[in-house]
Amino acid sequence: MVTLQIVEKPGANLRRTLLRAMRQGDLRTFRSERRGRKITHINENYPGWINWDDSHGVISCEIRSPKQRPRQEWKLLSSFIGRLADKYADAVHSIHIQFPEET
Repeated sequence: MVTLQIVEKPGANLRRTLLRAMRQGDLRTFRSERRGRKITHINENYPGWINWDDSHGVISCEIRSPKQRPRQEWKLLSSFIGRLADKYADAVHSIHIQFPEET
């Protein structure tokens, strides 16, 4: 599991903006599930999902891979960060990424 925190600029409401874009078809790369609490990529070559929540301008995300395809979080992470940088950079202050420790 990879975790990240997206610190949005004041008043950006980034999570709400992203969910609206997914639902309206403006952000077709990702789709929301479980009432917007889970995000998946539409392409099966990006396995896994993102569990996320926001509080006080910080979006906390956990990127997980399925058991059948472990350690593939980087694919979804790369795509998600790329989309943020491409279309929503004006709403992002910073992104903090934590990688799992080796076991």
